[in-house]
Amino acid sequence: MNVNIEESWAKALESEFAQPYFERLAAFVKSEYQSKTIYPEGKNIFNAFNHCPFDQVKVVILGQDPYHGPGQAHGLSFSVKEGVPFPPSLSNIFKELQRDLGIPPPPNGNLERWADQGVLLLNATLTVQAHQAGSHQGKGWEEFTDAVIKILAKERQNIVFMLWGAYAQKKAKVITDPSHLKLHAPHPSPLSAHRGFIGCGHFSKANEFLKEKGLEQIVW
Repeated sequence: MNVNIEESWAKALESEFAQPYFERLAAFVKSEYQSKTIYPEGKNIFNAFNHCPFDQVKVVILGQDPYHGPGQAHGLSFSVKEGVPFPPSLSNIFKELQRDLGIPPPPNGNLERWADQGVLLLNATLTVQAHQAGSHQGKGWEEFTDAVIKILAKERQNIVFMLWGAYAQKKAKVITDPSHLKLHAPHPSPLSAHRGFIGCGHFSKANEFLKEKGLEQIVW
């Protein structure tokens, strides 16, 4: 696996790439791409990092798996390329954005516009086999993304962590610096969004926090 990752992240995670678990993970991922249909495209595995350098992260939105349908995943959690219909979770994110801040649904679901402002759209698992949700869980990606969150929480300050659903909320234990804001809500999936994701107000809360800290707010 070619680790095509932005320079500041390459430096921050240098010791992680040398760990035995990451070498095993890289070998597994490489063999999967050679023998199966895997998403996202190899060049987009680290897309979230490439759009959001280490020292520019203001908000972290943690997803679980990449989308596993054709043409959807491109390396940013919850995001899809232009021209791809909104998956249900993304539709609910836009519904909450409209309810919270009055922002109507955008013309496309490509969230690079958020990432380029400092929103790290991180999936806990960065690859998946086509039509096989969760197929690359337990192979080492979770250890890697735990390390990403730990290093952000330790070396940066005043980051908003949006933790949607039980899976993402497990990561909260590694965020110990009190300068950070941790926001919890149910997952935006149709199975759980009605239990409190719609109404959570995370987008306005994030911007209020950033404003308090003298940081530029996100144009959602």
